[in-house]
This record gives sequence, structure tokens and C-alpha cells, in this order.
Amino acid sequence: MKVLHGYRNLKSELKDPIIAIGIFDGIHLGHKRVVKKVLASRESGRDKVILTFDPHPQAVLAPEKTPPRIMSLEHRLYILEKMGLDAVVVIRFSEFLALMSPEDFIKKVILGIGARKVYVGSNFHFGRGKEGTVEMFKKLGKMHGIDVRIVQPVKNQGKVISSTWLRSLISKGKLERAAKLLRRPVSVLGTVVRGDNRGTDLGRPTANIDPHQEVIPPPGVYAVKVDISGKIRNGVLNIGFKPTFYGSRLKKRKEPYLEVHIMGYKGNLYGQSLEIFFIKKLRNERRYKKSEALMRQIDKDVKRAEKVLSGDKLLWKIRRYKYL
Repeated sequence: MKVLHGYRNLKSELKDPIIAIGIFDGIHLGHKRVVKKVLASRESGRDKVILTFDPHPQAVLAPEKTPPRIMSLEHRLYILEKMGLDAVVVIRFSEFLALMSPEDFIKKVILGIGARKVYVGSNFHFGRGKEGTVEMFKKLGKMHGIDVRIVQPVKNQGKVISSTWLRSLISKGKLERAAKLLRRPVSVLGTVVRGDNRGTDLGRPTANIDPHQEVIPPPGVYAVKVDISGKIRNGVLNIGFKPTFYGSRLKKRKEPYLEVHIMGYKGNLYGQSLEIFFIKKLRNERRYKKSEALMRQIDKDVKRAEKVLSGDKLLWKIRRYKYL
């Protein structure tokens, strides 16, 4: 999959593209419906393309109202590639772009990349002050020879699935509910960084994760699946503040740690990006007076996680989620 930046001089990079436009934060079922429309097109010889923006438009238009990211750009690109798209065009959202009139947006951006067929969600707005509605898009598109298709939202129990709803569920720890909006487990993409090596010292080595996104589940211990270069392994993840070692006021951390023990893994993971799938919360984080008590609890967590994570059906769900 090609990843292209900007919207100028891309006609030579794309073959008569069919595109979908959006942020796609979380890539929930509503987003997937839009992507599927592009992928389902049977017009051969045309590239299937996503046009997205980074940073989030709210970060430019109203920074104080910018929602925390469910997924980083890297995470979105990672998943979109697995869906089978030919390219993703990433446009840096700026004040210049925000001040474009709806017609200029169509002329400079849509026609600039050579798109003649476009899919958008029914709540899509574009152009200066969000003047552009889907009705206006269809009207202007017809004037400029662009076939604009509107995709209706997906509902779950009568409620429209949205990134806002998904964001709320994940941050509150309602992961099973969130998984239904995704039709896959909630996941975090993060880079393995150096930590304080306490896990290794205790004989239970862990990989310290620097998450790429801002929305993560609440503190606690979770049974997880970990994608390491395409191979899925079992693990136990702790999100928290290490109260056994950082329990005093002087040492207490402001930002939570994410560290994962990957069962049976002995390789060096520093600098690698791992995708971690939350399967089940095992317990809340708590403080132990002695490290030996913590070690015994970790062993119990691993045994419980092994039971939770067993079975081919769960592994099938993990692999399948990357596709539609």
C-alpha cells in the first residue's frame, strides 16, 4: 500500500482513484462500511484509496476541544493496509486548508489527486467553517464531474456508532461493549522502550510500551494477545503506577506505565512496534508490601491468562479483525 502525503502532483501516483474521505479514528463498523464501499467497487484498473487528515482538524480549529486519539496515524495506516487498499493519502490539516471554500477544496484537493468517485459518511463536512455539507458536495461534484456517494451510518442497539462513543467506552474500561462497535478486540499500538528492568530482576521480564495513542483502558491487569511481526503470542499486560515500588508520595508517577509480559518470549524487542489486543481484565492494580508477594500474584495472573487466552476461535478473531 502506498502512503502519499499532500494533495499536489499526485495524479501520476494514482490510477483514476476511487476514494473515501475521513479521519477513521478507531476504524469502527461505521468507518468499515465506508471503506467497504471503496473496496467493493468492481471497476478494474482504478486505485482504491483513503484520504485522511493529520492532525485531527479540531487540533487546528479548536485545540481546547481536540478529542484524544483512539488510534495514532501509524496505527490507522497499519490496519488500512491489511484491509487491502492500494493507497492512503495523508493531508496535513492546517489553517490554510481550513480556510478553503468548499469549491476550492473540491478543485484543489479532490480533483488535485484525480478522484472522480468519492464516498463519504452522511455527517461529512468540508471547507471553510464546515460550510460544505454532503448535499453541497453532491451538487458541486456533479458540476465538476465527480460521482459523490453518501454512506449511511451504522447503528448498534439504535444508537449511531461514532468515535466519540467508542472513545468513552474504552476510557471507562467497557471493552466488551467497545469490541462490539469494532467487531474486534480493542487494541493499542506502542513502541517497546527501556524501563527500570524490575520485571527482569524479578524473573518475570516485561516489555515497556510507549503507546502511540491517547485513549487507553483504565489501570489494571489484562489478559492480552500480542502481535509481534505478524506472530500472535499470549501475554499479561499491566496498566498502572507500580504502587509496590512507587507507592510513596515522593515516588508516585503521574502517567501510567504499560508493560507486558509475553509468555515464552526471550528475544530483544527494543524499538519494535507491537499491537496489543485486550481480551479480558483480570484484576485491578494493587500494592504489595513485599516483592515476593507480587511475584506470586504475577504467576497467578499468568496461569489465569493462559486459560482465558486458549482456543483457536479467539486467535481467529484476532487475525480476522485486520480485514473487513
